[in-house]
Amino acid sequence: MHRHAPADTRTPRRQERDAHPRFPPADHRHRRTPRRCGARLPARQVTIDGRVVAESTHPLLVHETGLPVRYYLPPEDVDLTLFEPTDSHTTCPFKGEAAYWTYRGAAGDEAEPRPDVVWAYPQPIEKVAEIKDHLSFYDSVAKIEISE
Repeated sequence: MHRHAPADTRTPRRQERDAHPRFPPADHRHRRTPRRCGARLPARQVTIDGRVVAESTHPLLVHETGLPVRYYLPPEDVDLTLFEPTDSHTTCPFKGEAAYWTYRGAAGDEAEPRPDVVWAYPQPIEKVAEIKDHLSFYDSVAKIEISE
């Protein structure tokens, strides 16, 4: 009898975390460095299923040990009408508790929902306070492009 593996029901964030080695307890060995981009840099455009959902010329770039660089966009640069908050929360020992949103698309669109595709830290820990309320997207679902 051949058994099929169950479908992976983990969120993209959990899948990404599980793919990387576990981090030690929060201490000086784990680096997370938010850096603000200057206004002269090219725009960062985020699309989901071909639809522009965000555009920013002043994202925060977060460099974190063992993870890809993440763009954290100010909320005013994201079309939040396309997203719905979820009950999902995760805790990162280096940034705090994250809240998530699901992509729903515009009213009347028949967009495929993309659960927990964007997250933010409403109350980040003090060392990364500047990322408060900035939003980041999973690049496995959202396409992040830099315009020249």
